[in-house]
Amino acid sequence: MRLTAIITGASRGLGLALATGLSEAGWRLVVDARTPADLAAAAEWIGRDVVAVAGDIRDPTHRTALLDAAGDVDLLVNNAGILGPSPQPRLAGYPLDALRAVYEVNVLAPLALTQLALPSLRSREGALVNVTSDAAVEPYEGWGGYGSAKAAVEQASAVLAAEEPAVRVWWADPGDLRTRMHQEAFPGEDISDRPEPETVAPTIADLISSGRPSGRYRAADLVPVSAVA
Repeated sequence: MRLTAIITGASRGLGLALATGLSEAGWRLVVDARTPADLAAAAEWIGRDVVAVAGDIRDPTHRTALLDAAGDVDLLVNNAGILGPSPQPRLAGYPLDALRAVYEVNVLAPLALTQLALPSLRSREGALVNVTSDAAVEPYEGWGGYGSAKAAVEQASAVLAAEEPAVRVWWADPGDLRTRMHQEAFPGEDISDRPEPETVAPTIADLISSGRPSGRYRAADLVPVSAVA
């Protein structure tokens, strides 16, 4: 049976690396990003059996289009997200309109897409991956907006895991990566010491194929099932 995955935010970074790896493993993919040209280039890079649906994950019409393009869904990866203002403001002066946008993109839109996908995920005993961050569990100065949004994602994931026993729910922390978003978090700083997303994507792909129970996983702590004697 051919497996189908929806991966949001797949035009670059971890989303693109994960989509490429799953495509090579034989998955059929539906991918999205906000910029059509970037998404088209990513789909060409991925190369095989991929449907690109450009749009904003906050748009209900776009979310419906993703599900329509996928049909039956075996895996949903909620990877799309935004950092918020750069440099990141302290909570005492965080612009509330910007904070609403951070929550809309990082929390509410992924949950809305998950609600649409759940009937298929239940029937196919599929899986949900919500990409999270150590900022969800550590109180880093200046990370109050993004970090609290990811904390909400983690709690929502935990509740979904309790409520949806037929679906494996993983909230996966890939660690610090050399991505555009991470550069936005450290404007003007050299982040070349961070690993490339391509080095972490195989670990997330292995989690997807592993059948591990629902829960929070750090990529740095995962030992591939294939490596376990």
